[in-house]
Amino acid sequence: MQTERLELRPFTPEEAGELLELRRSNEKFLEPLEPIRSDGYLTLAGQQTEIMQSEQGRTRDQAYVYAIRLRGSGQLLGRAALTGIVRGPFQNANLGYFLDENHNGQGYMTEAVLAVLELAFVKHRLHRVQAGVMPRNAKSRRVLEKAGFRQEGVAERYLKINGEWEDHVLFAITVEEWERRQALSQQTQPSSEHRPSAEDTRTL
Repeated sequence: MQTERLELRPFTPEEAGELLELRRSNEKFLEPLEPIRSDGYLTLAGQQTEIMQSEQGRTRDQAYVYAIRLRGSGQLLGRAALTGIVRGPFQNANLGYFLDENHNGQGYMTEAVLAVLELAFVKHRLHRVQAGVMPRNAKSRRVLEKAGFRQEGVAERYLKINGEWEDHVLFAITVEEWERRQALSQQTQPSSEHRPSAEDTRTL
């Protein structure tokens, strides 16, 4: 999928070295926000395993993991993932993401999350996407709010992050809410005479 500035697509095994470089350069930045990793995680083999597991998840319709890249240059900026997919009457996924520290504050993460929601609801036919954010992570909370997520509550001691059980604010959005936002967005955009078509700016 392409957006105005980004391209999102699954990782390939050949990109493990590139993902490792991104992870290593953001190790200190991400450390307070993630679980403690195994000793082998920040190795080429560790990232190859990550990509292999994401491929298995895609094959089984359990997870969809996307590389976030700049359009044109192809520079890898981050990762976004729909995981823990449950079908049946639930049709739900968990959303997770990270972005290179040097590219924070430029709207890239919000742009990527909006693209992932389109994939979730249009391509993967999910009904609901949820995400959990630590209360102190104001930037990530703002990303979800700008993408249309609503706050559902607080889960106490929800995940073990950097060695500590942390509370998380739970957010969610359903396909009905997303469709309403899409309709409102189309109503407020300029006429087609003055803007590019959807096919020009975004492709599934």
